[in-house]
Amino acid sequence: MIRTTTDRLVAPSAEDRAGIATLERTIAAHDARMAELPSMNAVEAGGHAERAEPLPFPFTVAAWNLERCLFPLQSAEHLGATGAEIVLLSEMDDGMARTRQAHTTADVAEELGMAYLYGVEFIELGLGSDTEREFCKDDFNRRGLHGNALLSTVPLHEPFLLRLEGERLWFTGEVDQPRLGERIAVGGTINTEAGPLVLVSTHLESATTAAYRERQVVGIIDALDTAFPGRPVLIGGDLNTGNHTGGDFEAEGLFARAAERGFTRHGGPLDVMTTRPSLITRWPDRAMKLDWFLSRGLAVSGVEIVSSLSPTGKPLSDHDMITCRIDGLA
Repeated sequence: MIRTTTDRLVAPSAEDRAGIATLERTIAAHDARMAELPSMNAVEAGGHAERAEPLPFPFTVAAWNLERCLFPLQSAEHLGATGAEIVLLSEMDDGMARTRQAHTTADVAEELGMAYLYGVEFIELGLGSDTEREFCKDDFNRRGLHGNALLSTVPLHEPFLLRLEGERLWFTGEVDQPRLGERIAVGGTINTEAGPLVLVSTHLESATTAAYRERQVVGIIDALDTAFPGRPVLIGGDLNTGNHTGGDFEAEGLFARAAERGFTRHGGPLDVMTTRPSLITRWPDRAMKLDWFLSRGLAVSGVEIVSSLSPTGKPLSDHDMITCRIDGLA
């Protein structure tokens, strides 16, 4: 678990990224280079929390895979309409041509008046997929970072980043989007009127099996139990449930493993999927139910799936948002 923080991550230079692209495609070469890069070994803590006092119950949490976050300000407006005090985000760009070189997490947090924690999942070695390249006005990435974030209207404490168990699939494999990095969980704690609460924003691997994701969830829970024993926990994000299982999210062993450790899943109606066609993902093979909360020690209610369509009908992401209400401790 990485506990180092900074107010701005130091991104690798264009020359550094070019050098990464020439590395031998092995896990050993990947991990040796990743260990040397400051951006892969720290959490960025920024923004400003609107309130200093502990957060009272009930409050709303939103989790949303923003698919690179093409539209930070419109996405922030969409989030703001939910009244969420806590926001868990995934697929957030920082310095990518496809998103106008913006630091999308910082932009969303500023618009919402929230503090944030940001962790890098991948250093992107290219401009993205063919459809993403259509959004590029530059032929280079200024920073080339892509990751997850946790936002809050109250101060965030004890920040951490956890790199999940994986096989460096986006570096060693034959992929159209070469990357250095691995899936992550980024999190911290807030003070509620009943005491500290651990919050985790995560994004499990899509290009793999259910057993792989099961190991990732077990790794998250093991790390949380070591670092924050006995505390209530809320994990949320894109768990990629159903990939390589024909879309059958119930075939994922991660739910059973989480239940064995005291977690309850929350995803809204089981027959309502959370993906849709978007400006980037224009022809998805099928709608899938990928997005969930896992809670322990909390009373959770009011779980909803919120359309990612803007008021004008524009898809802000290929994922719909999920929200829940935290009513107190269980």
